[in-house]
Amino acid sequence: MTNRGPRKPVDTAHSSARLLQAREFHESARSLVTLGQSRSYNGAITLMVMASIAYCDAVTAGAKGVVNKQDHQSAPKLLREVLGNRLPAKQERFFRKLLGRKDEVNYGARSATHGEAEQLLADLDEFAVWAEGMF
Repeated sequence: MTNRGPRKPVDTAHSSARLLQAREFHESARSLVTLGQSRSYNGAITLMVMASIAYCDAVTAGAKGVVNKQDHQSAPKLLREVLGNRLPAKQERFFRKLLGRKDEVNYGARSATHGEAEQLLADLDEFAVWAEGMF
């Protein structure tokens, strides 16, 4: 048997619960970026990362009753496995890019700028529209 990465089975209610959480993280990130009163937007990007993970979980839970477990870097692989060609390359690239920022914004010393946060938020908006369209 091949290693398919860390995952766990979930019930049908998991998808809608994670979708609600994704929307909440997304809107919280939007509020921080819209206020535009910070020197660092790491917190907003952290919320965007959490939103993208929750959107991914909602999609994979809804499609196959499974979610990624612990290793967020393998979440795009599970999403591709579950959706196959229904996962647009653009959305996969964005998801990988945003997950790649996770450690930097949570543990790094560099502060993300308002411009970076605005661009990532715009990309997350597109990712959310795509994810929501899967239901």
